[in-house]
Amino acid sequence: MSKQSDLLDLRIKLDEAITYGTHQEAVKLARRGLKEAGEKGLKGETEYFKGQIELLNKNLVTAIEHFDLAIKYNPNDGAAYNDRALCMVELGIIDKALYYFDKGIEVEPDYATIYHNKGWLLNNIGRHTEAIKCFKKALELEPGRAVTYDNLADALFNLSDYQGAVDAYKKVLKLLKPGCCLGIRKQITSRIKSIEGKWISKP
Repeated sequence: MSKQSDLLDLRIKLDEAITYGTHQEAVKLARRGLKEAGEKGLKGETEYFKGQIELLNKNLVTAIEHFDLAIKYNPNDGAAYNDRALCMVELGIIDKALYYFDKGIEVEPDYATIYHNKGWLLNNIGRHTEAIKCFKKALELEPGRAVTYDNLADALFNLSDYQGAVDAYKKVLKLLKPGCCLGIRKQITSRIKSIEGKWISKP
């Protein structure tokens, strides 16, 4: 196992903390990654975790500078392209963000998160059918991604596929770890009831 792959588990935990945890948990994991990357002498990983810390603290321009260096040291790091794109979304530079998502997919085509995030952006700018394709690709690579089913449900709803949206939301509830994300569970349960009550005709 390479030094770099040793940090993969930490990257996964950081992604989970960003999605379902707290800002404090995510920053703590990013700082741990920065420390370990420095100790291992991994320049690309060091810049990646520096970028994560700046992104978490909303220092978007500085974060982009670190992600650019991460890409320079490791051109096949899809996550660095992904997170650079997320910074650009926050800055309102949508077309360029899509370019970086696509570059990340090009260099790391088996990285589910980047398909998910590209789909999230496409859904938010009204390109729902394209978004669904991205979400399905992410789920093909990583079938247990609750957050992707959540976003898939939203895209299906936007296309008036109400039963598909409900089915996807129910999948989220099945995939979330027992006893966690109670607020999210409550929101999704309420969303299911709303859709079933307003848009799905009873037999």
